[in-house]
Amino acid sequence: MIWLGFAIQDLNTPWATFMIIGFLTGMGGGDFSSFMPSTSIFFPKRLQGLALGIQAGLGNFGVSIVQFVVPWIIGFAALGAVVGGPQVFTKGDVIKGAITVVRENPQDKTSAVKDVVVNKDNKPELAALAAAIVVTRDENGALKDVVLQETDTIKAIKLDVKKDDKGIITEVVPTKGVKVDVVRNPAGAITDVTVKNVIKKGMWVQNGLFVWVPFLVVAFILCALFMRSVTVPARGFKGQFEILSNKNRARTHTWNCTITYICSFGSFSGYAAAFPMMIKTIYGGFDGAPDPLAYAFLGPLIGGLVRALTGGIFDKIGGSKGMHWCTLGQIGGCVFLVVGGYLTPTSVDQFQGFLWGMLWIFLMSGTNNAATFRQYPIVFAYSPAKGAQMLGWTGAWAAFGPFIWTSLVGKSIDATGSAVAFFIGVAIFYAYSWWINWHYYTRKGAERFDYGNSNGTWWDKLSEAEKQEMKRIDLSHG
Repeated sequence: MIWLGFAIQDLNTPWATFMIIGFLTGMGGGDFSSFMPSTSIFFPKRLQGLALGIQAGLGNFGVSIVQFVVPWIIGFAALGAVVGGPQVFTKGDVIKGAITVVRENPQDKTSAVKDVVVNKDNKPELAALAAAIVVTRDENGALKDVVLQETDTIKAIKLDVKKDDKGIITEVVPTKGVKVDVVRNPAGAITDVTVKNVIKKGMWVQNGLFVWVPFLVVAFILCALFMRSVTVPARGFKGQFEILSNKNRARTHTWNCTITYICSFGSFSGYAAAFPMMIKTIYGGFDGAPDPLAYAFLGPLIGGLVRALTGGIFDKIGGSKGMHWCTLGQIGGCVFLVVGGYLTPTSVDQFQGFLWGMLWIFLMSGTNNAATFRQYPIVFAYSPAKGAQMLGWTGAWAAFGPFIWTSLVGKSIDATGSAVAFFIGVAIFYAYSWWINWHYYTRKGAERFDYGNSNGTWWDKLSEAEKQEMKRIDLSHG
C-alpha cells in the first residue's frame, strides 16, 4: 500500500512495477480466502451461515467504504505534505450545441472532418462562446484548424501551479476556462472537434492509499496477539488438490460450488467494479447526467449489509433454498433492466429504473452469497477441512469477478452499443447456476440437500456406517 502510494505520484513508474504491487496487494484477497475457511472449521455446522455471513459481510463493507471515502479524501491535503504533493486533476464537460461537426462520411465517426459550423444560439452563453470560436481554412477553403480566441467573457483554460526548487508541484491553483479539442490522424487530417468547459484543481490521489495504512497496522497487531489457529490433519501440498479428485464425487461438487460462487460473490464483486462505469457510459451523455461516484458505494453497501444480516436465516432454512430463490432474483433483475429499456435509455429520467434494477441485483447477489457460506460446508460435511478449502477455492475464482464483469460489459458496449448482450449472457449463466443448485442440492431427493437445521441435511440422513465409509474414502491415499 505504501509502495503504491508513492508509485502513483511518479509518472515514470513502469507498468511492471504496478504489476508487482498488484500481486502484493492481492495477498489481501488471499487472506480472505484463508481466514474464511479457518472460521468455518472453528464454528459448528449449525452456525456456519451466521458466522461466515457476519465475517464476510463486514469484510465486504470495505468495498463500499473505499468507494465512499476515497473520492472525498483525495480532494484535499488530508495527510499533509509528508506523503507527497498534489497532482493536477482536469475535468472537461462537452458544451453541447456549441458547434456542429460535418464529416466526409456521416456514418463513420472516425472519418475526417470537412467542416465545423459554429452555432449562434439565442442562449446568451452560447452566443458569447460563438464569438470566441474561430474556424480557419487554407487557400482552397478546406478546414485547417479550430481555435479559441479569448474575449472579455470567454477565457481559455490555463494551468496555474507552484513548484519547489526541485520542480515538484506543491500547490495547484483551481482554474476554470474553455478548451477547443482538435483531434488529428497521423496524416494531420482533423477527425474530431469538441468544445469543453474545463476545470483544473489539485488532487491528492495517494491519500486514497495512505489513509488505510494505520488500520492495516492495527489489524496486524490484533491478529498477532489474538488470532487463534485451527489445526486440521496435515495432508501436505498435494492434499490441497484433493477437492479435484473423484473421492466421494469431490470433483463434481467442486465444479458446482465454483459455478454457484461465481454466480453470487463473483457477481457482487463484479458489479461493484462495473457499476460506476456503467453509470458513466450508459447515462453520462445526457444533460444532468448522474455522478457515478455519488452512487458507486450503494451497491456494495447493500450487498455487504445483507450478507451480514441473512447468514443466520440460512442456518434455519438451508443454504440451497436461499441460493435457489436469490439466483432467480438475479435473473429477474437482468430481465427488468433489458426489457425495461434501462440499458438503452433515451432520457436521463430512466436512470432511476436502472439504479433500482442494479441495487436489486446487488441485494440478491449479496443474499445469495450469504447462503453459500452455509451450503458449502454442508456439501462437504464428511470433511470439515474440505468444506473450509472449498470456501477458499471458490473465493479465489470469484475474485476474478471485477476483471471479468468490467471486461465483458465493456466488450458488450463496444461491440453492440449497449450492455444488453452482457445482461442476456449473464442471465443465461445464472440459469445454469440455478439448475446446478436445484438438481444437486435443493430438489426433493437431491444428492446433497440442505434444508436447514430444522429439516435436516443429506449428512444427517446417512447412517453412522455410511458416514464412516465416506470419511475412510476421504482419508485414503488410493
